[in-house]
Amino acid sequence: MHDILYHRHRLENYDHLEFPGVVPRTFIGALIVSILASPIVVVINLLQLSKIYAIISVRLVLGCVVLSTLRFFRIQVRHKFGHQVEAFFVILTALQFHMLFYCTRALPNILALAVVNMGYAYWFRGNFYTALNCLVYATVVFRCDMLLLLCPLALELLLTKSISLWGAIKYCIGPALLSIGFTIMVDSIMWKRILWPEFEVFWFNSVLNRSSEWGTHSFHWYFTSALPRSLLAAYPLFLLGVLIDRRVLIFVLPVFSFILLYSKLPHKELRFIISSVPMLNLSAAVAANRIYNNRKKTLWKFLNLFMLGLFFISLGCTIVFFLASYDNYPSGNALKDLHQIGHLNNTNELWVHIDTFSAMNGISRFCENDSPWRYSKEEGIPLEEFCRRNFTYLVSEQFAVDGFKCLHYVSGFSRVRLQSSLPPIILVKEPKLYIHGNTKIKDIMQINWAGSTFPVVDGSAYPALIAMLTMFEVGRICVK
Repeated sequence: MHDILYHRHRLENYDHLEFPGVVPRTFIGALIVSILASPIVVVINLLQLSKIYAIISVRLVLGCVVLSTLRFFRIQVRHKFGHQVEAFFVILTALQFHMLFYCTRALPNILALAVVNMGYAYWFRGNFYTALNCLVYATVVFRCDMLLLLCPLALELLLTKSISLWGAIKYCIGPALLSIGFTIMVDSIMWKRILWPEFEVFWFNSVLNRSSEWGTHSFHWYFTSALPRSLLAAYPLFLLGVLIDRRVLIFVLPVFSFILLYSKLPHKELRFIISSVPMLNLSAAVAANRIYNNRKKTLWKFLNLFMLGLFFISLGCTIVFFLASYDNYPSGNALKDLHQIGHLNNTNELWVHIDTFSAMNGISRFCENDSPWRYSKEEGIPLEEFCRRNFTYLVSEQFAVDGFKCLHYVSGFSRVRLQSSLPPIILVKEPKLYIHGNTKIKDIMQINWAGSTFPVVDGSAYPALIAMLTMFEVGRICVK
């Protein structure tokens, strides 16, 4: 989105050509969001404001797109189940951190989520072929793994005779071919080679099964970790909703099958199944509504109190998650501090190397400043090689680099600690990122980084220093 808004037709300046990532992704979602955000970004540029405001703008636009599709689904929930179920659906969604947190994340999963929400809504309205076409589009363009949701849904519609096999072929083949042609046309231009991004992703993840190189989890991880954290109060309620209202089962079953099928893949992340959350929230809202309506009866009274307790627990967890996430991407703050303090008078260009950890934890091209700042994200540079390069600064997770002095550190969220006094929960922060200055540049040594510098320790102290860091659980001393 940065490159579309700032480099426009100059594809040679686009970041993805130098750092393509593990697999290619489509530009269609980025183009749509960039077009919608472009009037705001034009005003930001005219006012000569920082590009940070541009990233806020594009993420707000993306969030509005996703939330508008969620609203479309919510309206169909009202028509199908009534105003009270709709109200509980809104309450449960608002009490969940991860769903709203992910709504503004520029990820293919979130773009797919927006389309899947529309598919759910059309499913509720009885427009079954339109619902299938939404999932086809999401599968072909944004996330090939939506096939695991598309197939169970299509099978259920066939078994319940909501659609016919010939009708599915007749109404879905055309949109599928158009979607494939559209993504091939757009992305072949942007990637400068003929490709269908999601086919390459499918081949990499499913055929070659290489996604496990990025970590694995047990089969039950989605059910025992990801869903409890994302659904919170809705997790036990959605199970109850399936039991007490037969109408819910037909909607939850394809989604549950989607999660079950996805559990077969060893590499797991919450964002992979984020599209299941709205439907599971619906089931939970049905259960909450039934409990609320029967709250004056003896047994249901206790269930109502239990449900209210779950709501407060969800609110508390969401607050903790929010505070933790606020400090969970420290590299953006590190680069901001460097821009504010790291100016020099004796050079025309300030070269900053951003390591992989920093690039993954808060730094994007929206964070970069214009001249004299220059940036490198070159990967695979050995630590001993940096002293032979001409980098002015390093933003790195390493607290010691030969030829550089550690000038500044930025702390990030580390863990939650419980204590007997108030407040009962403490969020522990530890140094996560370090800014190093080239010792060959004398002006760097004179910059005042008050409140965040480290004492300089001779290199012979490395073993004792490392032992000290291990004992105190944190890298608090930077080694020259």
